[in-house]
Amino acid sequence: MAVVREFALPDLGEGLTEAEIVRWLVAVGDVVAVDQPVVEVETAKAMVEVPCPYGGVVTARFGEEGSELPVGAALLTVAVGDPSEGPESGTDGTGPAGAADPTGSGPAGVRDGDGGVDAPARGGEGDSEGSGNVLVGYGTGAPAARRRRLRAAPLGTSARRATEAVGAGAGTVGAQREGGADTAAAATATAVAGAATTASTRGSTAGGGGASGGTDGGASGDTDGDAQASGRPTPVISPLVRRLAREHRLDLGDVVGSGRDGLILRSDVERAIARMTVASSDAQRSERERAEAGTDPSAWAASTSAAARGTVASPERQTSAQVVGASGALARGGGLAGAREAERIPLRGVRGAVAEKLSRSRREIPEATCWVDADATELLAARAAMNAAGDPKVSLLAVLARICTAALARYPELNSTVDTEAREIVRLPEVHLGFAAQTDRGLMVPVVRDAHLRDAVELSAEFARLTESARAGRLTPAELTGGTFTLNNYGVFGVDGSTPIINHPEAAMLGVGRIADRPWVHRGELAVRRVVQLSLTFDHRVCDGGTAGGFLRYVADCVEQPAVLLRTV
Repeated sequence: MAVVREFALPDLGEGLTEAEIVRWLVAVGDVVAVDQPVVEVETAKAMVEVPCPYGGVVTARFGEEGSELPVGAALLTVAVGDPSEGPESGTDGTGPAGAADPTGSGPAGVRDGDGGVDAPARGGEGDSEGSGNVLVGYGTGAPAARRRRLRAAPLGTSARRATEAVGAGAGTVGAQREGGADTAAAATATAVAGAATTASTRGSTAGGGGASGGTDGGASGDTDGDAQASGRPTPVISPLVRRLAREHRLDLGDVVGSGRDGLILRSDVERAIARMTVASSDAQRSERERAEAGTDPSAWAASTSAAARGTVASPERQTSAQVVGASGALARGGGLAGAREAERIPLRGVRGAVAEKLSRSRREIPEATCWVDADATELLAARAAMNAAGDPKVSLLAVLARICTAALARYPELNSTVDTEAREIVRLPEVHLGFAAQTDRGLMVPVVRDAHLRDAVELSAEFARLTESARAGRLTPAELTGGTFTLNNYGVFGVDGSTPIINHPEAAMLGVGRIADRPWVHRGELAVRRVVQLSLTFDHRVCDGGTAGGFLRYVADCVEQPAVLLRTV
């Protein structure tokens, strides 16, 4: 007997709580093998192909391409077992199986005799079907955890019609199976039946929590109530979207989804909340102006309504306050039609991760910055001499990285981190050098492992590999974490200096500006030299200005006279 297994979005590591579905690699009815990649997701750090720990027939997918799912949410279900038997229904003979999770976020479950709905088996039941090794923090060897039983509400008109239609389709699928069709068709019918039943149970589930609703059954926070009453199912999959709407008392029936087949995404809800907030602010401002003007509430409402319709009340019924109020409303709205709204961009993905990282750095690290100008003419000449012999070429960033690792060997305080709980400074034995890389997805900081053990040629090759992976979106979480010091070459953007924000939890960052022709006193004479500005931002908890200044001066000396570096090679 085939058993339907639910595969949830696994923990992708590094504290990531959600991921966006970029591309499905399988469809409902496809046969998948154990550890076969089934979906490509994008986190705040990288693109990841997620393998499925079960082998069998895909019976349902949850989430459209472009939608976001929280870690732990149902991703898909797989019928595992003998395909000739079809999916295990688990019914007690009182009714058909295939009732969906009423929240719209889970896969098809099993309806029992008392009207409750149980979730399908999850990872851990029958370890023989799972690989036991999926991604960071996720496995199939844990004991099974049953979901809370949910009561199904009476079927509405639209849900009854959908169920009847699916019932007819199920009969057809049954005939196909008797004729030799495989389990994929039956699994597809079961998934469709679950989707149809979701409309009938969604309303009672959303209101049943009562966390944000009132006690009088009026404005109860049931975001799907109106849609259910009118027989319109609300196309929402993510429980995160439902919770967001419920917290802002937003009726999802009034939201037009931008996803496939009208699916409501989180961005749709955020835009609707923004519009609702603006409308509420305008209403409150109008109320204050009405109170200050001292006009009659009914007259004010009539005047504002007339202005919104593009009409004006008769002169004898208008007061000066009403005219001023209506004009003010039009001015705030930018006219009767075509009013423009401020664009609101969700702070998520790479941008959200960068925002959180930098905000935390500013909150926790008392940073200071020092800088110095250096004559890079001799450094450029030395690099040209290195590359004159032919391939492999050495990049300027690799030469600067080699200088940094030598400086950190002299000033190890800057290759450390602060353990705030233990109130200790932790000096790190290895140098894992991060470098800033701008990509189409945003700012990335790939990490070169054991940079202190690599020469300039090896560093150059690793920089090139990581940069290409960053631009292609192929960096793994391991290649984006664990840095101990960061090199930021913002000079490629044509700027001279900056006060970089430390990449938490590191203790320092070296910034390199553009190399430009400048007047410079060289050997007692004024000359045009190639000059660069170097900036060091450091955590003042790990060292004082003398240490930071010594580090920066050593780097500048190596830039001006590369032979200085030979003393430490």
